[in-house]
Amino acid sequence: MRVTFLGTGTSHGVPMIGCNCPVCTSDNPRNNRLRASVLVETSDTSILIDTTPELRIQALREGIKHVDAVLLTHAHADHLFGLDDVRRFNDIAGKSMPVYALEETLRTVRKVFEYVFIPTQIGGSKPSLELYEISGRFSVNGVDVVPVPVLHGKLNVLGYRIGGFAYVTDVSCIPESSMDLLKGLDVLVLGVLRPMPHETHFSLPEGLAVVEELKPGAAYFTHIAHRLEHEKTNASLPDNVRLAYDGLQIIV
Repeated sequence: MRVTFLGTGTSHGVPMIGCNCPVCTSDNPRNNRLRASVLVETSDTSILIDTTPELRIQALREGIKHVDAVLLTHAHADHLFGLDDVRRFNDIAGKSMPVYALEETLRTVRKVFEYVFIPTQIGGSKPSLELYEISGRFSVNGVDVVPVPVLHGKLNVLGYRIGGFAYVTDVSCIPESSMDLLKGLDVLVLGVLRPMPHETHFSLPEGLAVVEELKPGAAYFTHIAHRLEHEKTNASLPDNVRLAYDGLQIIV
């Protein structure tokens, strides 16, 4: 299984508008972070987790031509607002795109993208979506997906486990029942925002504590703000933990 980090940044992205800090003005491309998303590919299936506002840019950069399904973690703008760009994958495949999410996330999709689900003028291009509410384990083209419920402040968010890989972003608390779902991982991708505490995201020390408890083979932090410089932070981390960066590909 190949995982491509399409974006690794927080909701503002990095560099952040109007900021002159050392990370935002860095010439290291690994400090440039589009909004957070990954593409998970098996031998015959391609699964996109979240549709960021930069989805078109990410897809062009990585040469993505086919997606079998979209999994949404939650309905915040930085994880959702590129959904319209799915229409190009509709055109290529000649069929609708399955979109899997919590019911509350699907409610927002129907509201924000209302034009998708009502009759509109002929000639207007819009995505064709098939919405599926997640209520337990499911499969995409025979690939088993385990939803992992976590909390983003008070908001219900889903992480996803696929085989030995798990993706858990925008998280401030992992319930014990979900920690059980994350045991025995080869690779854990975890949202870690910054060094200091935050109301709705793990800080760097909190993320490291989760890794220490779960003991995956390797861990990558994503959804990173401009408070974490890539090289300096990596130099301080355990050998099996790294900051992810846009365009990073790993084999699980």
